[in-house]
Amino acid sequence: MSITKLKWNIAQKLEYNWWQKYLKNKDPKQYIKWKTDYWNKLLSELSNHITLPLNKKVLDAGCGPAGIFLALHQNTVYAIDPLLDKYQNLPHFNVEKNDFVTFNCQTLESFNEVELYDYIFCLNAINHVREIDLCYDNLVKALKPGGIMIISTDAHKYSFFKKVFQLIPGDVLHPIQLEISEYDEFLLKRNMKVIKNINYEKGKIFDYYITLAKKE
Repeated sequence: MSITKLKWNIAQKLEYNWWQKYLKNKDPKQYIKWKTDYWNKLLSELSNHITLPLNKKVLDAGCGPAGIFLALHQNTVYAIDPLLDKYQNLPHFNVEKNDFVTFNCQTLESFNEVELYDYIFCLNAINHVREIDLCYDNLVKALKPGGIMIISTDAHKYSFFKKVFQLIPGDVLHPIQLEISEYDEFLLKRNMKVIKNINYEKGKIFDYYITLAKKE
C-alpha cells in the first residue's frame, strides 16, 4: 500500500470517528435544523456573487451526513461520499426525509459523470481526497458548460507551515495541505474561471475559503 493511500485510509477512519463523537450528544432534529439554517445562511451570502440553483441539477460532492443538500429542496440533487454506508448508522442522517436526493457511497476518484450538473458543491471535502488531480478532473468533467462550482476548504496562510504539515502530519484528517492559490490553479488549468475567493473565516494557520468558479 502506498503512503498516500495509507494516509487517506487513516484519515477516513478518523473522519468517521470524529463524526461519531461530535454528534453523540446532539439531538438529531435540533442538529439538522441548525445545520439547515447554517446552509441557508451561507447560500444567502453567496447570492451576492452568483445566482443560486433553482430547479437545477446539483451535485453535493463529499456531502457528509448533513451536507448542503439539506438546503437544496427545490432542485434535483445527487450526493456522494465514501462514508455514506457508515453515516447510515447515525440518527442524524436520514435518507427518507431527503427523498429529492439520490445518495451514492462513492469516492471522488471513482466518480465518472459527463456534463450533467448545473451546479457542483464540494464543501469541506477537497482536502480529504487521495488523488487531488483526478478529483478535480472528475468534478470539472461533470459540470455542464456555463455551470457553477462552489468549493470550500481550509487553506494554508504561510508556506512555511504548509511545508511542515506536508512533511509531518499535523492535521491527519486532511491529507491535502495547500494554499488557496494552489487550489485555484487546479481550476484554472482546467479552463475554469475563478469568480471569487471568499475568505469566509480567518484563522492563525489556515483561512477557510469558499471559491466560486464557472466552467468556460
